[in-house]
Amino acid sequence: MVHFLPHEAETIQFAGGAWCRRDNEEHPSMFHLTPQDIHLAAEAGNKEEAIRQVAAALVQAGYVGEGYVQGMLQREKQTPTYLGNGIAIPHGTTDTRDQVLKTGVQVFQFPQGVDWGEGERAYVAIGIAAKSDEHLALLRQLTHVLGDESVSRELAQTTSAETLRSLLLGERSIAEFRFDISMITLDVETDNLMTLQALNAGRLQQCGAVGGEFVSDVIRRPPLCLGQGIWLCDSALGVSASAAAVARPRQPFEVDGEQVALLLTVAMADAQPEGMLDYLSRLLRQQQAERLLTAQSAAEVLALLTSELTDQQLSLSAEFTIRNEHGLHARPGAQLVSTIKQFASQITVANLNGSGIPVNGRSLMKVVALGVKKGHRLRFTASGSDAQQALDVIGQAIADGLGEEIS
Repeated sequence: MVHFLPHEAETIQFAGGAWCRRDNEEHPSMFHLTPQDIHLAAEAGNKEEAIRQVAAALVQAGYVGEGYVQGMLQREKQTPTYLGNGIAIPHGTTDTRDQVLKTGVQVFQFPQGVDWGEGERAYVAIGIAAKSDEHLALLRQLTHVLGDESVSRELAQTTSAETLRSLLLGERSIAEFRFDISMITLDVETDNLMTLQALNAGRLQQCGAVGGEFVSDVIRRPPLCLGQGIWLCDSALGVSASAAAVARPRQPFEVDGEQVALLLTVAMADAQPEGMLDYLSRLLRQQQAERLLTAQSAAEVLALLTSELTDQQLSLSAEFTIRNEHGLHARPGAQLVSTIKQFASQITVANLNGSGIPVNGRSLMKVVALGVKKGHRLRFTASGSDAQQALDVIGQAIADGLGEEIS
């Protein structure tokens, strides 16, 4: 995670599609992000190669001198500039500010991704040339992207520089993929597949993702049997936003000789549901779909379809209540992430008072984006040899206030 110190003489504000530096001078300097500053479909074998490409573009645009690249590489050694949701903001150090000719940015899209260290993969790198702390304004403007995983996939895949620009600046938003615990129904008293179809379709319509045309189509057409008791139905008709619903009967039953134990219905307006379908496919390939059928709660089903598959025998969970007055803002959030990083186990965090979707506990941006307030309950799931120890220490850290005084 990257940390910045504010500059005493300047504050940065975003204004109308431009990042604006307001200092003690009467005339603020401004720089605009234009489609010409965006480089699509770039390729890089590693982080250093990617940074050198970004630095070369900054030189070509007249923003920096040739020596600025050394500061960018040195910055990565000090603190990686990966922010979250596939975005990194490589920039120089204070020692290379004399190489900055004028303030500006260059944006590179890497559709295949670049390993940015600590298990993170960057799909967009925003190179910054700044003599002071303009990157703080950029970080604030990117908050909407960093807190919305639905945007990151389109940032990586779009073939339009204007679209990428609009997404980064918040001028264009993507409807969030609707799949949370409210979309999962367990223990349905039925032995009829059409009942499950109607239940899921109704939930999708109720949340505004689909219209009557979708409902009619998914009820009319027979679902697809994926095996291991899992069935799938979808339709491209009448879809206004991506969403998914799950219905699981109390007792499995048979249709045409195949067991029906769970029905997943998907409304696909864009590529957002692909991640969930990938997790489902992995469960099926590894003959572990049974975990979906024996999960004790909607939250467990959600976790299986939205987070990395782990060895069930080594996976442990615990729930803790946040008692910090202002919830998990940056400081206690950073303390929590620092605690999690002490352990080798893979650890996810889900806000049970929010969407319930687990996120990587090693990512500060993702943890803060959970929107945890005082009194919210978090579920931590740890998988690995030190899973129990990790949960014990996390629980104690939360009880101690994560570096803050709590009542």
